[in-house]
Amino acid sequence: MSEWSAFDRSAMAQALVEAERGLYSTGENPRVGAVIAKDGVLLGASFHRAPGEPHAEVRAMAQVPQEQLAGATCYVTLEPCSHQGRTGPCADALLAAGIQRVVAATEDPNPLVQGRGLDRLRAAGVTVDVGLCAEQATALNCGFFQRMQTGRPWIWLKSAASLDGRTAMSDGQSKWITGVEARTDVQRLRARCGAIVTGIETVLADDPRLTVRHSDSAIDWPSDLPVRQPLRVVLDSRGRLPHQGVFLDTEGPILWITTEPVSHPAVGSGRMRHWQAPSDTAGRINLEALFQHLGSLGINEVLVEAGATLAGACISHGLVDQGVLYLAGKLLGPSGRSLYDVAPAQLTDAPHVLISGCQSVGDDLRVDWTLRTQ
Repeated sequence: MSEWSAFDRSAMAQALVEAERGLYSTGENPRVGAVIAKDGVLLGASFHRAPGEPHAEVRAMAQVPQEQLAGATCYVTLEPCSHQGRTGPCADALLAAGIQRVVAATEDPNPLVQGRGLDRLRAAGVTVDVGLCAEQATALNCGFFQRMQTGRPWIWLKSAASLDGRTAMSDGQSKWITGVEARTDVQRLRARCGAIVTGIETVLADDPRLTVRHSDSAIDWPSDLPVRQPLRVVLDSRGRLPHQGVFLDTEGPILWITTEPVSHPAVGSGRMRHWQAPSDTAGRINLEALFQHLGSLGINEVLVEAGATLAGACISHGLVDQGVLYLAGKLLGPSGRSLYDVAPAQLTDAPHVLISGCQSVGDDLRVDWTLRTQ
C-alpha cells in the first residue's frame, strides 16, 4: 500500500509502543505489538511478553468483545505467525475472530513463516497491507532479523573511557570512570541482550558480576514474570577461570568457552556450561564461530563488555553491529590503558566508524557508532 491514512499511522505507532514493552522479556522471540481497531476507534492493544505466552494479536483481541471483532482491523508490527509453536498460529486466530483487514509493519524473517501467514490471510479474503513503519519495527527486532537471516546475533560493543580515550589507570584501576547515570544506562543495554560476552583477562582483573540490576535501573519488567539474567559468556582459550569468585557466585547462567578440552568443577556441578570452540590461526577462540554458536542457542542480541584485546578483535573482524562508548569528563594521561587494541599497518587501513548518535547521560557522553563498511 503506497498511502496510509492518518489513523493507520496512529494505530501502528501505538502498536510499536506496545512492542517496545517487551524489549527486555521476549527472549529468543521477536518484540511484537498489536492494536485492534474498528470504524476509527481503537478497541484493544497489547504486546508479546515472553516465550510460551500468547502472541500480541491474541492478547489484543482478548480485550475486545467477540461481537466487535468481526470486520475489525489488526495493526501488528510483525507478520502474524502461521505455524504451531508453543502457541497456535496467529493467522488462524485472526481468521476465527472475523478480522477483515491486517496491517503488518514487516514480513517475518523466520523461515517457518516468511510470508506464509500473510498468504493464508489473503487466501481467506482478508485485506492485507504491509510496510507501514517497517524501518522502526525492524530496528526494534534488529537481533531477531539478523539471527534469522545470517545465523548470528546482533552484536553490541560497550566501552567506557576518559575523554582522552583511556579505560583505566596504568595499574588497572577503573572504578568508576563514568557516573551513576551512565552505569544505569548500561544496565538497560545489558537487559535487552540475551548474552554478555567478556574475556578471561577481565574476569581475572575485576571479578565482575556482569548481571542486570533490574530493581534499581528503572527496567520495565512484567511484575508477574520471573526475572531472567543474560547468559554470561567468558572467553578463556587456555582454561584459566578461577574456581571461586564473585563471577561464579553471582546467580545467573554462565557459558565457559575454551579451545582446549579442559575441566572445571562448576561444569561438573551443573553450575556452568562448557563449549570447546574452534580456534583461529593465532590459537584464539574463533569469534565468527563463537557468535554463530550463540545464535544457535536462540540469542538475538549480544553485548560485548571486555578489555582492549577482545574489543579490538571484534572491530578488526567486523563483528560489531552497534558500538556504544561512554566518555567521562576525566583525563587519565598517556600511561592509562587504551580503549581498543587495533593495529592498522597504515592510516588507510584504520577501521572507520560512523557516529550515529551522541547524547548526554548525566555528566558523561554516550556516543553510538557503527563500523563503516565502504
